Formats: sequence, C-alpha cells, structure tokens
Amino acid sequence: MKVTRGLVIRDPWIEHILQGRKDWEMRAQKTSTRGWFGLIRQGSGTVVGLARLVDCGPALTLDEMIAAHDHHCISEAEIRSGKVARWVIPWKLEDVRKLDRPVPYEHKNGAVTWVKFSDDVAGQLTRVLDEAGSRVDPENAWRATRKVDAAVMTSLSPRPDVAAAAIRPGADRPAGAPTDGPAQLLGRTTLTGGNLRNSHFYIREFLDRFPQECIGGGNRDSAAPRELVIDWGGASPVLSDIDRTKGLFRKRGWVRSFFEASGAREGDTIVVTSPAPYHVDVRVEHRSTPDASDAR
Repeated sequence: MKVTRGLVIRDPWIEHILQGRKDWEMRAQKTSTRGWFGLIRQGSGTVVGLARLVDCGPALTLDEMIAAHDHHCISEAEIRSGKVARWVIPWKLEDVRKLDRPVPYEHKNGAVTWVKFSDDVAGQLTRVLDEAGSRVDPENAWRATRKVDAAVMTSLSPRPDVAAAAIRPGADRPAGAPTDGPAQLLGRTTLTGGNLRNSHFYIREFLDRFPQECIGGGNRDSAAPRELVIDWGGASPVLSDIDRTKGLFRKRGWVRSFFEASGAREGDTIVVTSPAPYHVDVRVEHRSTPDASDAR
C-alpha cells in the first residue's frame, strides 16, 4: 500500500504513540480514511513514524474518556477541566513504527486534517513498508489490542467461563489445559533489547503448552474464544488470549509495568507457569552474572 498522506500530531502525544503508550488519537471529527499514514511531529517538518488507522469510534462521554486513559494518555484532571472537551472521537491505531531516520516533507500553507505527500516523500515511506513487509515485526513496532478496562479483572464483571475455570478445582478442561496442583512450568524465554523497548516477550517456543481455545489469530476479529488469567505480580491480574501469528499475549498494556516493577534487563529470563486451569503466572528470573559486554 502506498503511503500518500500524513497526520500532524503535537508533543507529547506523538511521542506517546511512538513509544507504544497511546493507541487512540483523539480528534474532534470522524474520518473515513483507513490504512497506512505518516506520523508528523508538529513543527518538525518531518515524518517520524508510520501507523495504520483501523477504525473511528463513537464520541466518548466524560466517564468513558476517563476510563480510556490507557488508550489516549489524557489525564483525568485535563478531561474534567474541559480542556479536551472537543477531542472525544478516538481514531484507533495499529502497527505503529518509528522511523530510523525522519523523512522531511513540504507542508503547504493552510489548515488541513490530512497532509498530502509529494510523490517523492510517498515513495520513500512506501519503500520503508515494502522493505519490512506490511506485517510489522513486533521487534520494531507494537500492535494495539487493548480494550477499555478489559485488562483489569477488578474493574469488570469477569466472563464466567474464564473466572470459574481459573478458581474451580476439577473444572472441566480440554486436552492441553493447565492442570491443578503445584504450578506447572509452561516455558521460559530470554528477554532481548527489543522486548524491553517494545514492552512484550515471546511465548512462541512453548505455544503448544497453552490451551488451544486460548490461542487466536493475528487480529482482534480472530481473537480466541477464551482468555487466560495472567498474574504478573501487580495489583490486579489481566485477561488476554494469545496471538498465534506473533507468539505473544494479545493484550500487553501491563507488560511495561511488569518490566519496571521486576527490574527486568536484557538477558533475563521470563518464567511462565500455570498454578490452575486457564491461569498463568509470569515472573522474571535475573541472570546471575552480567555478560562481558555489560562490563564498564
């Protein structure tokens, strides 16, 4: 797909998008545009990233805006103050990637929502996608899959089949479901620098250890019919299925906090265990000695 247009976004919001903290760009009006576009940092005269616009949601109420903080990064104080009262339409982004080198473009005079790129700029940006492939690798991008409050068990009424299976000894379970009793080791994976930068970790090497009904496809429309309860040591567990195509937990809004709380570093090991059916625990096992490359 050719990247022919861009969207101007000011700081700090564009940086939140590029760092994977924000997957809703809040606007005053809807747009029918969908697909790849350039992320333009306001005042820079350059395209600094690429993203896919996949949907526009309905206008949010004040309470919905507050509940959706993890998507748009606007504080409750700002929302209640009325400063952002116009910007209540979520433009939903996926496959955000930061460019290694910003691409200069010419911004013509006049206020427009979408900036139309010259053929030269469009060609440069399109080549970036062509070289990497339209399916963005998670090492270089994050994929937005969060839903408002869906990750925090204490803030919703859990799906009965998931919650009951997680706490009821002897619950019916298909082949491959984690067993009761002492925690069962599902697998271990070593953290890379890309994992830490993009707030994810892979479970693809032991994907077959998880219940098949908790493993879905590559987008939200093909999500698995059942979710796992993931205890990462925070105040509340989270619910998520698994993206088979990437070998990752689909909902990853919690991973950054998990890394920070555990002091995770490159070379550490993520240990995934199952203490109960459809319930997994994740923890960091720190490497005992640093690599020689870490010496100063």
